[in-house]
Amino acid sequence: MRRGLIAAALCALCLGATPSLAFDAKNLPAPHGEQVWFAEDHTLPMIAMVVAVPAGSGYDPIAKPGLASFAADLLDEGAGKLNSQAFHTALSNRAIRLSISVEHDYMLIQLVTLSENAKDAFQLLGLALAHPRFEAEAINRVRTQILANLEQQSEDPATVAGKAFFRAYFHNHPYAHSLGGDAKSVMSIQASDLKAFAATHWVQPGLKISVSGDVNAATLQTLLKSAFGQMPRRMPPYIPPVGRVGQPGVTVIPMQVAQSVAVFGMPGMLRNDRDFIPGYVANYIVGGGGFASRLTTEVRVKRGLTYDISTSLDALHRAGYVVGEVATKRGSMRQTIDVVRQTLKDFAAKGPTDKELADAKTYLTGAFPLAFGSNVGIAGQMNAFQRAGLDIGYLARRNALIDAVTLDDVKRAAKRLFNPRRMTVVVAGTMAGVAAHAPPQPGVDKPAPVATPTKPAPHKTPVPAIAAKPKATIVSRPATALAPHH
Repeated sequence: MRRGLIAAALCALCLGATPSLAFDAKNLPAPHGEQVWFAEDHTLPMIAMVVAVPAGSGYDPIAKPGLASFAADLLDEGAGKLNSQAFHTALSNRAIRLSISVEHDYMLIQLVTLSENAKDAFQLLGLALAHPRFEAEAINRVRTQILANLEQQSEDPATVAGKAFFRAYFHNHPYAHSLGGDAKSVMSIQASDLKAFAATHWVQPGLKISVSGDVNAATLQTLLKSAFGQMPRRMPPYIPPVGRVGQPGVTVIPMQVAQSVAVFGMPGMLRNDRDFIPGYVANYIVGGGGFASRLTTEVRVKRGLTYDISTSLDALHRAGYVVGEVATKRGSMRQTIDVVRQTLKDFAAKGPTDKELADAKTYLTGAFPLAFGSNVGIAGQMNAFQRAGLDIGYLARRNALIDAVTLDDVKRAAKRLFNPRRMTVVVAGTMAGVAAHAPPQPGVDKPAPVATPTKPAPHKTPVPAIAAKPKATIVSRPATALAPHH
């Protein structure tokens, strides 16, 4: 799909040119506070849509963390007159792919369908959003799956460190808890909680909708009405303000593992900050650029302390932060953290070289069009920019904004972002050469894989046989710096 676009982008990377996007995005009018971006493309007979619903974990009640995620897990577990099995059969018989995930600010829905089945696909989504069943059988089955997933997560040092980092960094704010909650909370959530949450958060105002594929604007308007027209039209509530952030220093959670994992972070920037783009470039240079980053050079190449280390600059509605992750063998964590601190300190003091800045610009602008190489990619990237509060013209301006970043801009942003004295560090494992004493845990004798930070995976991919449907991992984890593109 779009081989010409990919080839052109790769060519541009080699030649140093800045490739442009090969599609035209439009802002469609919406009657009830929704925002709809649309890219028409008849190359293939398919349609991809990504929808952001103001129903993320940041809206969880303090006493019931994981409520938003639990509700999202039940979105495709029956709707209207269709029970869970009938609903999944309807999706499967029409080759409709519906997946749901939860992040801090939004519940994300991805719908992919052949254009000939679009009417049924959008109607089924509309039924799920407006008339969820929340049946006792489905609630109990999904609860069991969530609890099993939480137990599995408790054995993974990267997940343990990630969850503990968010607790330490955001304190008592809803952003602090794991996206999936905890076992005590999951056990306490009842059908009435789920129904109340859906009624107040699965609402029409505030929807961010992006569509790409084989459909014209007039037909899409009809499809959107069938999907979202019956949702409540009340305004969604607000995520509470974030107070104090950060807990400078190192916290160790003892685990008997071969490799300890550290998650570290510092205050960042909101997406509308004038220094966000320079900060994004700065982060790429210091920790977001894979083998091209300063941290990889200092921690992996020069000292052999890790296989992988990365950072990202993330922005939520109410807070921005820099977060990174690194795994290393027993006895090396203290040195690894020291090297990270010194590398960040040096970068904040001196900034990048001219070559580092030029290389970063070349990569960040050249790789950008590759993310739009499919209808799913286009819809996903457009929705990421919608969720960030950007206007549709940003798609065309983005590369020019990066090209305009100067050395002084990056130095200014680096000084704001990479102050190691403000760094919160959580280690799952040990700082010593011998594992810290702790009660035996299931599976801890197995070597832990080197952690590669990823975006939270979608909760589930619907399949006809609902009994064997596994729950996907839902954790608060650092995200790769380049997905989605800022």
